[in-house]
Amino acid sequence: MSQAASVHAHPVRAFLPNWPLAIWMVVITLVLGLVGGLGAPDLVRAYNMGFGRALGEFALILLPSFALAAALSRSHASAPEGIATLAAPFAGAGMICPDTAYAALSPVAGRRGLDVAFGAYAGFKLLFPAGPLIVATALGVASDSLMAYGLALLIPVWAVGVFWGRLRSDVRSENAAARTSAPGGGVATIFAPFCLMALLLGIGWAVDFSGVALADFLTQPKGALLSAAVLALIQVPQGERRDCLDTAVRRTGSLLLILGAASAFGAVLMQVVPLEGFMTAQAGTAGIISGIGGLFLLTALFKLVQGSSMATFAAVTPVAAPLVAAMDLPAAAAVLAICAGSFVAILPNDSFYWLVRKDVLAANSEARSMTTLAVGASLQALTALVVILIAVALGIVT
Repeated sequence: MSQAASVHAHPVRAFLPNWPLAIWMVVITLVLGLVGGLGAPDLVRAYNMGFGRALGEFALILLPSFALAAALSRSHASAPEGIATLAAPFAGAGMICPDTAYAALSPVAGRRGLDVAFGAYAGFKLLFPAGPLIVATALGVASDSLMAYGLALLIPVWAVGVFWGRLRSDVRSENAAARTSAPGGGVATIFAPFCLMALLLGIGWAVDFSGVALADFLTQPKGALLSAAVLALIQVPQGERRDCLDTAVRRTGSLLLILGAASAFGAVLMQVVPLEGFMTAQAGTAGIISGIGGLFLLTALFKLVQGSSMATFAAVTPVAAPLVAAMDLPAAAAVLAICAGSFVAILPNDSFYWLVRKDVLAANSEARSMTTLAVGASLQALTALVVILIAVALGIVT
């Protein structure tokens, strides 16, 4: 996105320093603590404890995920355009980035560019090892059913995105028809790591390996993800593997700084403002539904401000964690509510907007492009919320 476009999309930024997100998070956190009356030792202690929260677990998720993404982005797989649509959610999840997944699949998407875009976006939000695993790790909760819930929720959300994309795809970019001729390997290159990960997780679900450390690790989400990354790297020419790992280290390092700063902000915020009082536990299903709606709206607000989905996860989870505990919400429902809220909405402050806008929507007006992406993502968000609320009311998600 050009500097002019950025300022036009965010007029307030013209009057603010052009600082990276991590710097803003550090400064805001320190100012919040000082204004809130924390003494220097208490502020530093709260910041230190918050910053280190779960960073080790995030490293175990992000390093192999970004290595997997780098390896798959070098595959240049060629396949029928319908296969690209089917692969999009799994690529979005495995690459921990809808942008990278779309960039990898768009050369073979043909006329289905919007299908791929909304599919990659949904997969990143709802499938392991992306949205549900990232949010659950940040919240410090565990649910053995999250992977199954996310996959089930993906189906209607993905379908809504594809349906909306088909409605809005009457005007396409001039190069859409030419994108089916990209050279490269077969689609198995993309699917093989995800199939391995699903196989290992399925084995771990069915068999108790608690007495065998290696087997137990490899059949848990982080171990299965690491195995998938190794397989993806094996499929890359030997001379390119170091580049994939270097890319993974760079992306992980910068994101860990943002995650640490966001976690520290949440820790200091909890010291200064007792947010538990704003959302208290209520008895029964009605209380759970109210809490789910509150988490959805809180996350949607963060997404509208942050733009970036990953930055939204990083910023909202430290704030949401004490609220989830105070309201005594089911772990899986709370995680899925945050994932659903993060769908709202694909706007010009999101890099994914510009990637899709300049590719499949290049022949559209700015207003039509914004409507297509913002409304489509919001419809996906509302679909996810409705399905979650119905599942909670029926006792399916507990």
